[in-house]
Amino acid sequence: MKLRKIKFTDLIIHEDEDYIIVNKPPHLASLDDRQDPVNLKLLSKQYLETSQINHRLDKETSGILVIAKNPESYRHFSIQLQERKIEKIYHAIAWGRHNFTEMLVEAPLEIKSNGKVVVSKTGKYSATIFKSLEIYNKVTLIECKLITGRKHQIRIHLASGDAPIINDDKYTGANLFLSDLKKKYKPKDEQEEVPLMDRFALHSYSLKFTHINGKELYIEAPYPKDFERVIKQLKKWG
Repeated sequence: MKLRKIKFTDLIIHEDEDYIIVNKPPHLASLDDRQDPVNLKLLSKQYLETSQINHRLDKETSGILVIAKNPESYRHFSIQLQERKIEKIYHAIAWGRHNFTEMLVEAPLEIKSNGKVVVSKTGKYSATIFKSLEIYNKVTLIECKLITGRKHQIRIHLASGDAPIINDDKYTGANLFLSDLKKKYKPKDEQEEVPLMDRFALHSYSLKFTHINGKELYIEAPYPKDFERVIKQLKKWG
């Protein structure tokens, strides 16, 4: 298997004596991955042996991820995470025209034996607040504020509200093609058209927490190239 060349220092958007905060690219696992020897945990350990990843993102999800440099800072962040004192904002591109204004979705989630997560009365309490940022012809750019942090929470809460994330086939989100936006568009030379993205469109955009030094720390992560490219097409044709 050919190893991907990822320079860890290129991912760093903030670093101090206690934390490293990175903008994780899509298709990079946060932790150990049987299908890929390269992961963020390995890269961070190569950069600093004492580093510990404080939370995780799905492999396809891009954006902010916090890495502690020492056990004290790891514990400090983890306590805030458990007590739901950390503000985490994601951006998603979802199917449909939706005018969400601080819409609270409370739908309990349960992990099935096959790994799929479903809304279930017997599931754990899960809550997300949604706000529309830009409404295009067929899709909407949505701000997603996590109240809880369950597995696949944003993806399922949006899908359950008839707003599945584009390219998220696991939760009813069909692929987005340029032909969906541009009238009479056809690929060149009768080639098969490919989606505008090769993953579901979810990005961990910002994070706010109390640093171990007592000060509030707020960080934003710019969109990766694939997410930015879709936004550009939407502004042009959507």
